[in-house]
Amino acid sequence: MLNIYLNQMMLMEDYKMSRYEQLQENLKDNQRSWLITGVAGFIGSNLLEKLLILNQKVVGLDNFDTGYERNIEEAIRDANNFSKRDLSGNFKFVKGDIKNLSDCREACKDIDYVLHQAALGSVPRSIENPINTNEVNINGFVNMLVASKDAEVKRFVYAASSSSYGDNPDLPKLENMTGNPLSPYAVTKLVNEIYANVFAKNYDFRCIGLRYFNVFGKRQDPNGAYAAVIPKWVAAILNNNEVFINGDGETSRDFCYIDNTVQMNILAATTENYDAVDQVYNVALNERTSLNDLYLMIEDRLIQKVEGLKKKKPTYRDFRSGDVRHSQASIEKAKKLLDYQPRYKISEGMDEAIDWYVNSLS
Repeated sequence: MLNIYLNQMMLMEDYKMSRYEQLQENLKDNQRSWLITGVAGFIGSNLLEKLLILNQKVVGLDNFDTGYERNIEEAIRDANNFSKRDLSGNFKFVKGDIKNLSDCREACKDIDYVLHQAALGSVPRSIENPINTNEVNINGFVNMLVASKDAEVKRFVYAASSSSYGDNPDLPKLENMTGNPLSPYAVTKLVNEIYANVFAKNYDFRCIGLRYFNVFGKRQDPNGAYAAVIPKWVAAILNNNEVFINGDGETSRDFCYIDNTVQMNILAATTENYDAVDQVYNVALNERTSLNDLYLMIEDRLIQKVEGLKKKKPTYRDFRSGDVRHSQASIEKAKKLLDYQPRYKISEGMDEAIDWYVNSLS
């Protein structure tokens, strides 16, 4: 028994809490005010849930163009269940549009940290309607920069995109790489980074951009013409519908589970490392998964969990306009400057995501 006790003590001494673990403990005892734009969306609602669990005050801004009230309700319910207490008093919702500067100003009052997630996503949607994408993703972004600057928020963290790398073929992607954007959506996200840099130089306003690489997880919408590939395939398999793969299936992506993305947002907002601000970071795993392997990964898990499902070959069709062939991100910069330590590999994240989809869609 003594040897077991000594071994346990040695393990405890060797264990060192990550910055993120330390930060979570600190936040629970030090309440701050956060604004999440796009709070009714997939990423926004997951940020809301985590911040409520950490005893933070949260303001959420959304116009429900692409988000859902049910996401907010579920995020609050899940936070309450996890914490075993009612946290709804820590949340205030502002129904508004980032295209309206007055809405942005209202939401930014008395805010410490802004997590700007509101945008019109989807490469195909931007190709079909570039004007609307530009109005939301660029004009709305500038409105949020101005409102946040004038409100003197401590940090402005915004959702950038891996699409900013454009046609640069080099892998893995490093943050200083450049390429030609392949879609209007990619252009808007690249312009966001330029604007953030200009605000840093001209107004001494502290910003950090997070280039998301194929984030997935609970509350990601499977419906609509522009649904992301993972929830779309899950819904199709559950409903015994045809699954379509664009191209030959060997196109690959760096899929990143939502909890890793939440971690990066909180680390970026609160970092005290001066060298870490006014930067952009990849949010990913530095891994590649082909669409063919992704399909098998999803199908195998669903067959194990849902009675009656059987293996079915997907249907291959033409490559999609505006898509890059392969995507993979270096995360060394995020590790070095923000102590980013992703907890979930794609297989672990997929286990969590499939559980949620089966419970929600079956």
